[in-house]
Amino acid sequence: MPQLTYAGIGSRNTPAEVLDNMKVVAAELATRGWMLRSGHAFGADQAFETGALAVQGDAEIYLPWNGFNDGHHLLNSCINAQALPNWNAAAKMAAAFHPAWDKCARGAQSLHTRNIYQILGLDLRTPVNCVICWTRDGKASGGTGQALRLAEYLEIPVFNLQNEDALTQLADFVYNLELAAAKEKVAQ
Repeated sequence: MPQLTYAGIGSRNTPAEVLDNMKVVAAELATRGWMLRSGHAFGADQAFETGALAVQGDAEIYLPWNGFNDGHHLLNSCINAQALPNWNAAAKMAAAFHPAWDKCARGAQSLHTRNIYQILGLDLRTPVNCVICWTRDGKASGGTGQALRLAEYLEIPVFNLQNEDALTQLADFVYNLELAAAKEKVAQ
């Protein structure tokens, strides 16, 4: 049975009470065996990262370049995405999902390319089971929008904590997915 994974992402301007919820959710999912994928940005990303790593949870923290927000390759689950052999393939995907790729500076393109790994993993072929995030308008906006557009295209459930019922829906989703995984394991 493959490991359950989620992308924990969102705005740098996520409200403090939502950041606290993200830490709790990340810690709970980590204790249940879920792996976090995130991007080490201030705000939401680092809240998820803090929660998961506080309980020694599995994480893949994708950096758009080594040293981003003081993150360093192979330290605290960080991965320098630019050093991965499939970076150019990820950049092509990022360009396809960004509405104004050619208007983005090189650094912005690297940030958006890093987001592809958050959804598809190291091999670009292993999508997360869900996305947990916060955006100001509850939609695919800001830098987080890049990952959310890809998730929507792949029909990956998104739980945007800007929406009142997102935590309840997330709890139901996690329960049902874990129950199905347990039944599958028993059937084997």
